[in-house]
Amino acid sequence: MINAHDITALVLAGGRGSRMGGVDKGLQTFNGMPLALHTLMRLQMQHGALIGEVMINANRNLAAYEAFCGAVWPDTLADYAGPLAGFMTGLERCETPYLLTVPCDTPLFPLDLAARLVEALDREGAEIAMAAASEEDGQIRTQPVFCLLRADLLESLVIFTQDGGRKIDAWTALHKTVIVPFDAVGDDPRAFFNANTLAELHSLESP
Repeated sequence: MINAHDITALVLAGGRGSRMGGVDKGLQTFNGMPLALHTLMRLQMQHGALIGEVMINANRNLAAYEAFCGAVWPDTLADYAGPLAGFMTGLERCETPYLLTVPCDTPLFPLDLAARLVEALDREGAEIAMAAASEEDGQIRTQPVFCLLRADLLESLVIFTQDGGRKIDAWTALHKTVIVPFDAVGDDPRAFFNANTLAELHSLESP
């Protein structure tokens, strides 16, 4: 059984924010609070599976992020190599058996995310649990930046990235991965909507 002290959560805030005009996404406000801080608080609100440690992966404005969380780490891969670079940074720094990854730009992610990923990973004896959700066309699609990973996958990820790999799902396909759908009655259809523009972000705010 996976316990709270077994899980480190990583907030991915290391992107260029190019579709948002190059701004640092994690520092944009959502309901009056920086997105990265909002994400950290939502992780602390998880029910059914508590989180032990938390970290932020950021590549700019590190002092600002350190005000939210003392453990802030930039990519070890150069040139904004994408979310998988954040995964690698998290796995390199993770001191617990499992790493939970969440992006900073999806402010309504489920409050039972950790619990459902933990349950599926445990049940299937998997190495990775990945969220999936319904999209506007009704199709269930994976949400690769929302993963629970075994920390001992670091060596595999290092080899994959050294060979030029950059896509999360191409790497997770090399391991026993369980897909966890968040399409039950009562699941928020906007839970995995990631804001790529400031207008999209504001559209998710509470009235």
